[in-house]
Amino acid sequence: MLLKGFGIGHADDQRLKSGVTVILPDRPATAAVHVMGGAPGTRETDLLSPEQMVQTIDAIVLSGGSAFGLDAASGAQAWLREQNRGYPVGEIRVPIVPSAICFDLNNGGDKSWGRYPPYRELGHQAASQTTSSPEEGSVGAGSGATTAGAAGGFGLAEQTLGDEIVVSAAVVCNAVGSVFVGDTHHYWAAPFELNDEFGGRGLPHPLPSNAHIMNTKRTTQPMENTTLAVVMTNASLSQAECKRIAVNAHDGFARAIYPVHTPSDGDLVFVISSNEIDIAGTDVDTLHLGTAAANVVARAITKGVHLANR
Repeated sequence: MLLKGFGIGHADDQRLKSGVTVILPDRPATAAVHVMGGAPGTRETDLLSPEQMVQTIDAIVLSGGSAFGLDAASGAQAWLREQNRGYPVGEIRVPIVPSAICFDLNNGGDKSWGRYPPYRELGHQAASQTTSSPEEGSVGAGSGATTAGAAGGFGLAEQTLGDEIVVSAAVVCNAVGSVFVGDTHHYWAAPFELNDEFGGRGLPHPLPSNAHIMNTKRTTQPMENTTLAVVMTNASLSQAECKRIAVNAHDGFARAIYPVHTPSDGDLVFVISSNEIDIAGTDVDTLHLGTAAANVVARAITKGVHLANR
């Protein structure tokens, strides 16, 4: 089950070998983003800085399709407007929908869509069917994802801090690098696995002699990859605090993928707070939240790949 206060919707097209995932908070949420890849594709991310006027967002959209996939946010925005949601400007409400894309154009799917790509309609469809129990693996924005030597995919993971503070991650892994140690089927993120969620394989012993050798996709060009993460929490946070946690969360990429944050990846992390629980006076602070964010991101990356390759 997903963290209360959020829903996730998928829409994909198997002929296209691509899709869209929408992360939908129940109400406007505080958000920030941190980009570390060399080839990001984004919309409305400049708005997610503490000095900007609008402090909350209505949804976040992840999409395949490279730059064509940025149309997906327009579809989600259209659905939100139909629900009368958005930032009020006089009598008009403008839904604030940051988005990011990954590259899946050369994965064998039929991309001959004519004048307009299908991502706007997929974005509307995904927004209209959000759930607290989304599927994982080759679904939504992860339906056409790939990694070095394996399919990529969409994964979820969460961690509870104290009695009620939750940190969750939703990730689309379409990385240049590999989630496997050398030429084994053991995952780099094995030390962070819970309840055998990606097979309980542990780390190989001894480590293979080729563990340090980079395993990447055979053809690696700028803007042809990317891992996208959305960290969700019910802890009440400012935009600046969300930004700091987004920085921390990138450690999860390095725990799960090797190599990572390459010039050909557009790796980024969004952090969203539903502002449900005030952490002032508790034992939980941004250090704990940032560490948990890195842990759940590493697990969600690996789960997405593991479930896509069952």
